[in-house]
Amino acid sequence: VDQKRVVGDGPESVTGVRRHMMPVKRLSLTDLCTKIPRGAREKTLRTALDRDEIMSKWSQTAWAKKIAAKEKRASMTDFERFKLMVARKNRAKEVKSVIKKTKK
Repeated sequence: VDQKRVVGDGPESVTGVRRHMMPVKRLSLTDLCTKIPRGAREKTLRTALDRDEIMSKWSQTAWAKKIAAKEKRASMTDFERFKLMVARKNRAKEVKSVIKKTKK
């Protein structure tokens, strides 16, 4: 739009991001890119993302995996959190016992 704002587009059906204006300061760029003309429509963007397999490349990045893990953790039930805590305790106990054996 100008020197301080840009138009960002998902498209919403693929990424969940609607077309909107966004300040440049809030942008976080990645190494993933695709060739599209200036002012491209949503259909053009969608086909370019499919052609270059951008979404599959994105899902393999550490950033995307971190977001997915955070969402999974947020959607856990109380009992699932309890089971996770018990599993972590058991794993820590096993690690501690192995380390103790190797020190002797």
